[in-house]
Amino acid sequence: MTETTGIILYVHGARDRRWAQPFHRLRDKVAARTPASRVVVAFLEHLEPSLAQAVAAMAVEGVTRIRVVPLFFGRGGHLREDFPRQLAAARAAAPGVEFDVTEAAGESEAVLDVLAAFAVGALG
Repeated sequence: MTETTGIILYVHGARDRRWAQPFHRLRDKVAARTPASRVVVAFLEHLEPSLAQAVAAMAVEGVTRIRVVPLFFGRGGHLREDFPRQLAAARAAAPGVEFDVTEAAGESEAVLDVLAAFAVGALG
């Protein structure tokens, strides 16, 4: 059987649905660059799908490997406490799926370089 991969862009969430719009645009950009992968945004709280819902949907679609990309600036309480609990529950509900997790986006030197260029560009 061919391995089917998925990418979950894991974000905080907010009560205002409009908050998620940039993450949906990012999802579309990632999907365009990885056409063989299923790409979804999953929310820690307030919005859906949750991480568990996203994993369950991917598993039903035949995804066998999921890379979770936490789009948080750093590893605060949500990534140190909430995320591991949510990931454990998602793993338990999808035993046939292999998971791996990247570093938090804000811990990546490449991301910091892009943000620094953005900030410098704001000078005009």
